Amino acid sequence: MRELVVIIPTYNERENIERIVAAVLSQPLDLSILVVDDNSPDGTGRIADALAAEDERVEVLHREGKQGLGTAYRAGFRYALERGAQYCFEIDADFSHNPDDIPRLFAAAREADAAIGSRYIKGGGCENWSLLRWMISRGGNLYTRLVARTRTVDTTSGFRCYSRRVLEAIPIDRVTSQGYAFQIEMTFVAETLGFRVVEVPITFVDREGGQSKMDSAIFWEGLRVVWGLRRKYADLRKAP
Repeated sequence: MRELVVIIPTYNERENIERIVAAVLSQPLDLSILVVDDNSPDGTGRIADALAAEDERVEVLHREGKQGLGTAYRAGFRYALERGAQYCFEIDADFSHNPDDIPRLFAAAREADAAIGSRYIKGGGCENWSLLRWMISRGGNLYTRLVARTRTVDTTSGFRCYSRRVLEAIPIDRVTSQGYAFQIEMTFVAETLGFRVVEVPITFVDREGGQSKMDSAIFWEGLRVVWGLRRKYADLRKAP
């Protein structure tokens, strides 16, 4: 496994997995891919295994069933760090995030501690979104900044690059949120620990293939989790 590892969580992504792997591997960086598959009924895991058999830069971590985005990334971080990763990327399998932006995220993370692909800073944006969806996402991020007092503008973004020093410092077993709340919680903890988190403008494009995993439970979890973050991690704020 290379020092740069792109983690791709999958559940029923057979329409996208081959293309996203090829697009990530085409980047001008020496990187590996870790597919974390939750026993996809559509055979995504088997396709990923075939890709891994063809290219040693691809590895697959199989899990017993659908356990959520947060646990997938926690498992992926542990797996990658145990094998020497120095930087871990998060990216969706559905091309909502452009793999061509990976080098920009990496360059930003090298200068800071972590980098987030942001839809809501100058130069960023969304495509193929309804006004309602944009308002919910934008409002959720404003709500997080007000309640949790985060500095990051796009706390729910799922396109990221963390340095090893950040992931080793974060008490990952305490980050128990799922869905987009996981991204909020990770951002909050990284900032609370004093790490420099920078944002890189990206354009988020709604998926064309497969089905979205977003549902009302994920939305309500995000609202609930934000309220408890400052209390949950009060001990980290008091640390020297």
